[in-house]
Amino acid sequence: MDIQRSILIVALAVVSYLMVLQWNQDYGQAELPQQAQSANVTIPALPDSIPGAESSADDIPSAVVEPSAASVMPAAVSDQLIRVKTDVLDLAIDPRGGDVVQLRLPQYPRRQDRPDVPFQLFDNGGERTYLAQSGLIGVNAPDKSSGRALWASEKQSYELAEGQDSLIVDLTLSEEGVNYIKRFTFKRGLNPECSPREQEQKKTGCVDPAAYQLTITYLIDNQSGQTWSGNMFAQLKRDSSGDPSSTTATGTATYLGGALWTAEEPYKKVSMSDIDKQPFKESVQGGWVAWLQHYFVTAWVPSKDSTNQVQTRKDSQGNYIVGFTGPSIQVAAGAQAETSAILYAGPKLQGHLEELSPGLELTVDYGFLWFLAQPIFWLLEAIHGLLGNWGWSIIFLTIIIKLIFFPLSAASYKSMARMRAVAPKLAQLKEQHGDDRQKMSQAMMELYKKEKINPLGGCLPILVQMPVFLALYWVLLESVEMRQAPWLLWITDLAIKDPYFILPIIMGATMFIQQQLNPTPPDPMQAKVLKMMPIIFTFFFLWFPAGLVLYWVVNNVLSIAQQWYITRKIEAATKAASA
Repeated sequence: MDIQRSILIVALAVVSYLMVLQWNQDYGQAELPQQAQSANVTIPALPDSIPGAESSADDIPSAVVEPSAASVMPAAVSDQLIRVKTDVLDLAIDPRGGDVVQLRLPQYPRRQDRPDVPFQLFDNGGERTYLAQSGLIGVNAPDKSSGRALWASEKQSYELAEGQDSLIVDLTLSEEGVNYIKRFTFKRGLNPECSPREQEQKKTGCVDPAAYQLTITYLIDNQSGQTWSGNMFAQLKRDSSGDPSSTTATGTATYLGGALWTAEEPYKKVSMSDIDKQPFKESVQGGWVAWLQHYFVTAWVPSKDSTNQVQTRKDSQGNYIVGFTGPSIQVAAGAQAETSAILYAGPKLQGHLEELSPGLELTVDYGFLWFLAQPIFWLLEAIHGLLGNWGWSIIFLTIIIKLIFFPLSAASYKSMARMRAVAPKLAQLKEQHGDDRQKMSQAMMELYKKEKINPLGGCLPILVQMPVFLALYWVLLESVEMRQAPWLLWITDLAIKDPYFILPIIMGATMFIQQQLNPTPPDPMQAKVLKMMPIIFTFFFLWFPAGLVLYWVVNNVLSIAQQWYITRKIEAATKAASA
């Protein structure tokens, strides 16, 4: 009978495992863009026109829209886009307004199994609406409530040439005696001295994070007979669609929304629901405005010496806007002036973001335990600098954390070993007092006091370690360095779940083994619940990032070795004392 039951349990486990594998195959992968699913692996060219990209008064900051302006302006879709390609950016600029309307990241494939399909950050009219807008507004400025400026360029496409360190793309416009240049400055990102493999692995020194930022400069040459007056504005516009960079099977796990800098809060989240409730407006010096998603961030960073009007709002099409309007610019007749801002569009790289603007590094959102997560990431990154593999780095980090908490773990395991040693005496007390819970509790407390056992001694050290575990969870989930980072064999991406769920099953097995070393609770119900914990945790961990499960497996193995040694030592001492 026992053999039949065992066979049925094993068969049920195998069938369940196969069903989960099939579910993962059907639903576990993020879909590719519609245009990239064909048999031809060539990446399609960006479209010449953008459906639905009509200029409207919504594109101009509400504070400067003329009261008499219509709510929506006539459609003015550009005939052709200006394409720009560097070694780390592939983007399109709409001459109508000079906005960055599409942007791809060739160094960050959308999916690991399709390295030919780059992740698309900005889009307008495809899967979502997400773009970076900027312009000049005011009485004499080219961007007005009646329509955005139409810029001209010498060429329709620009590319960073071999051996070229920077690329300048100039858009020109002449209006009412004033000559304008909207200048985009790009930098080279890949170090030619590094091998393609080192560049692909984002090895330190092989990819310059500054290449993900564009400097947008407005040059104003006033040849009219009167003083020119205007303001620069820059903003990010996005619809309410989901996060395409989320790697979890259950949907978006990290923050998707706006953020900005204020003097009181160096990292102030402004979610879509916040904008729905009430627009935000505040005057700040310097600062930044950003839009966050999993692994990637886009941010406008004005001059740190300028006083800017930061604001958020929702337009009539339901798009969310975060942006700033710069200080007034006065250009006398016959004089020239310029103003600029930086647009960062790329991965959340903490070191570079911190250099770019204070507080911007906090867009790598580790949650309320950021003060623990940041030093953990620093240590993990330092280990990776030596080992060159994030999987082995996680293992060595686990060993270091285990050594740091060794005294606490030892105290916990000693308490559990003593509890295990007095288990026969607890069984005798239960037989002696039967169902009288009050007498049983009093007798247990007397026994614990006599044997110098703290019933909570095994729990408190574990609770102290939980914040570290949670902080590490956010480090592995939010750090773009983990994205598509391989370890060995079947683990090719530590940031997503194990495709075959082998690590979670090993984790469950190690948890079961560790449970056998713990004392059996006197309460039968509690004992049954604890027996189910390895199964419950295994199912929880099926969809956790493989890197986090790897940490938990290594931690369990080290804990089993430490607990087995301490338990054996205490039980031997107990037997010697009783003899």
